[in-house]
Amino acid sequence: MTIPASFIQELIARADVVEIVGRYVQLKKAGANFMGLCPFHGEKSPSFSVSPTKQFYHCFGCGVHGNAIGFLMEHAGMGFVEAVHDLAGQYGLQVPEDDASPAERARAANQRQKQATLTDVLEKAGEAYRKALRQAPGAIEYLKGRGVSGEVARQFGIGYAPAGWRALASVFPDYDDPLLAESGLVIVNTEDGAEDAKRYDRFRDRVMFPIRNVKGECIGFGGRVLGDEKPKYLNSPETPVFSKGRELYGLYEARAAFRERGYALVTEGYMDVVALAQLGFPNAVATLGTACTTEHVQKLFRFTESVVFSFDGDAAGRRAARKALDGALPYATDVRSIKFLFLPAEHDPDSFIREFGADAFARFIQEATPLSRFMLEAAREGCDLTTAEGRAHMTSNVRPLWSAMPDGALKRQLLSEIAALVQLDAAALSELWASTPGPRKAAAAPGQRHAEPGHESEYPDMPPPAEYEPPRYESDSKPRKFTKGKRWGGKFEAPIEPLRGRGKPPSRPDVAARLLLSNMAQWDALSHELHLMLCDLPGPHGALFTWLDSQLHEHGVQPWAALREGMRGLDFETLAERLMNVSESAPVPEGEEEQHLADAAKELASVLDFMLDDRLKAQQSEAIAAVGKDPKALERYKALEARRLELRNRLNPRGAETA
Repeated sequence: MTIPASFIQELIARADVVEIVGRYVQLKKAGANFMGLCPFHGEKSPSFSVSPTKQFYHCFGCGVHGNAIGFLMEHAGMGFVEAVHDLAGQYGLQVPEDDASPAERARAANQRQKQATLTDVLEKAGEAYRKALRQAPGAIEYLKGRGVSGEVARQFGIGYAPAGWRALASVFPDYDDPLLAESGLVIVNTEDGAEDAKRYDRFRDRVMFPIRNVKGECIGFGGRVLGDEKPKYLNSPETPVFSKGRELYGLYEARAAFRERGYALVTEGYMDVVALAQLGFPNAVATLGTACTTEHVQKLFRFTESVVFSFDGDAAGRRAARKALDGALPYATDVRSIKFLFLPAEHDPDSFIREFGADAFARFIQEATPLSRFMLEAAREGCDLTTAEGRAHMTSNVRPLWSAMPDGALKRQLLSEIAALVQLDAAALSELWASTPGPRKAAAAPGQRHAEPGHESEYPDMPPPAEYEPPRYESDSKPRKFTKGKRWGGKFEAPIEPLRGRGKPPSRPDVAARLLLSNMAQWDALSHELHLMLCDLPGPHGALFTWLDSQLHEHGVQPWAALREGMRGLDFETLAERLMNVSESAPVPEGEEEQHLADAAKELASVLDFMLDDRLKAQQSEAIAAVGKDPKALERYKALEARRLELRNRLNPRGAETA
């Protein structure tokens, strides 16, 4: 969209920069201008000047300056077009769109009107939740137990959703209003195609955290359950005004603190943000139950040049940090600081500060791991740099990470560090990467489908040979026999439809993915070690299991149909759909549901035991390689051997049954 320069000039002429800035900064008349404390850096005496004659602001302390549009972009984090529309709306002006048709303009106007209406609905609900909190002793007790003061609760607009199924009916007289469903406040259940849909509140008996955009408008909610129900935290669904992959909880409240403290602290949950604000760290924000995305990082860098990601020190925290690294690399310029903070496994930010004090936490932040070091640690994980193979493996791991960085001094310095680690000259490494193309999809031959990313198989559009019967899953040793009529996770009258292709059998990760997608509840029953093993798998399998873990924490157990909708457009969509298409062709016979679940659980345990045995075997090899250099390597090897022996004792009878 192109906005005419003449309109921008007219808008600046009509707007009153003193009025716009005065909504965010307390200004006092000082001669011909107005003065106040700069909102872009911490100061005790005012050096921020706003000129009504020039329609300009300027800070004599940090040097920031601009007009009303620039202020909205800098202080409210808006893009240029958004700031123009926002300012024009305040003065009743229609923004002309040179390259938009009348129909497109009408659609855009309707969309803006709908967004404004939805935020009004959400604001009204938020006010009702805040009033309900005053009469909710259980919710008040929970907040007091977490150390939240009334002042901080008011600052973040915390409320309470009553336990009733239709509590919002007393707030909105027209409970059937479609806007209530479109805003995510009400769920419409149309089970069995019933004409009279059942409507009920999405949030019930939960402490409510309003999610605000950078302008302070309520665009959604997060609800924390008071009892033992699942999920513990529930977010608003995706709506025209809310996308959890782009929004950050607490951003509106923390904007000024970013400038004052000099950095943004990204945490993992609502209560982390609220507790940190209570304990003297008002510059904290949180992602909304999702991994940190490039959109999150881009939004943060509108307000600050320094970001610290805070994670738990356990394996799940390391996985989340790895995702944040991917999102941050494209913005790692020479003038920005990106760090990764790993708390001790037994602490979150709240408990750490209460035990060791705010000064200790501040020092911990100061000593956090820089992006450059964490990137190299992530790339060398699992690589034995004492061998040529290990160094070559690291070279392969680090290439996409380094390539994602913008060009500059930091990127070039890292090239030298990488070259030193893999024992290559920097020029030779650069030449190697320039002459060797990165991984890419091969063009499909006529009559063939594209293989999904990270998968070696191809699936021609032709039926497989009649005699083809794939084994139950791929084994690194003796191939297992495939039994007709017995499918992954259950027994059926019809034989399994073989996967199309050149005879490559489903792998163990394929089987595990299919079983867990068929019955998501099994994921919660797995050990932390198995979660880590599955999420660390390379390619689309690891991404699929990581996503499945996040879905369980955010939405609870979901059926395959819901999971299918949630993964549209993601890298592992093709893999999951291919695996599940096999199971959808033949339902479980009536009366065999319990046996089906039991067989599925049994087979999943078997497959995971085989995968865990392979993982332990690889760890043994690493331990043997370290003997002579690490005094504890032999002890580690013996412990791994004991675990493998226990696994083999379990696997032998299973192998006989499933052969």
